[in-house]
Amino acid sequence: MIDFDQFLAVEMRVGRVLAVDEFPEARKSAWKLTIDFGSEIGLKRSSAQITNYAREELEGRLVVAVVNFPPRQIGPVSSEVLVLGASDAEGRVILLEPRSDVPLGSRIH
Repeated sequence: MIDFDQFLAVEMRVGRVLAVDEFPEARKSAWKLTIDFGSEIGLKRSSAQITNYAREELEGRLVVAVVNFPPRQIGPVSSEVLVLGASDAEGRVILLEPRSDVPLGSRIH
């Protein structure tokens, strides 16, 4: 169990995927994402195991990510944010995303 202040410390923000690049060096299939979180946070990179989405489905999509974890080295990539999703019955990651257009960098409450 965590207390509410610990939950508030997790900074989840909305960003828009600008670029989706191949990541052949990854041990498990993954994309390299460049995500825009608006002027306050800026551009961040992420390695994401969401290969059930085609590049075209990801580019321009709004996503939710944790932006205040320390960067994690995934092979040659420094993954700066954790893109959030939930697993469906087949184990595919289904991305969390706002249902409406919101400003980039909007905090999840």
